[in-house]
Amino acid sequence: MSKPKLNKVRFKKNDQVIVIAGKDKGKQGKVLEVDRDKGRIIIEGINFMTNYDRPTQQNPKGGISKKEGPIDISNVLPYSEKAGKGIRVKKFAAENKL
Repeated sequence: MSKPKLNKVRFKKNDQVIVIAGKDKGKQGKVLEVDRDKGRIIIEGINFMTNYDRPTQQNPKGGISKKEGPIDISNVLPYSEKAGKGIRVKKFAAENKL
């Protein structure tokens, strides 16, 4: 099993990103959380997972809840407002002077 390249994780909370692969390809959102150990990222409004809740005393009916699930960092690019699309990291750093 290969380890994720930790030095390649250049995203942080509240960055704007666009998804380039998977079922949500083309959608953009704000980064909510970054898991550097697993190389995964959680984006607002992307990759919803369904959770079936059992009835409890607090929630007697039970029900279905949805929340964002993690996706691999390699499936997203930083989103540039200036260019209006996802851009490569080296160009992103030069453009925004990180």
